[in-house]
Amino acid sequence: MESYQRMLHAVKYAGGIILTIGIAIFVYGFFLSSGGVATGIGIGTVMGAIFIFIMGVFLAGTEEMLLKAGKSKNVI
Repeated sequence: MESYQRMLHAVKYAGGIILTIGIAIFVYGFFLSSGGVATGIGIGTVMGAIFIFIMGVFLAGTEEMLLKAGKSKNVI
């Protein structure tokens, strides 16, 4: 398995777990809790999970493009 594929799998699972935790914190803070602190933490956690996923996809795509560019022949 290529290294960029391993990175995509790791980012997918880490992002999914953090996103699930963030949604649970948001739902708890919005519907069950009287205070608004947990709602803000939930929103921040969801945004962090999305940021981690986007950056991981960007890094994996960049690595794949660099590997493909290294294999190609330069035509002059």
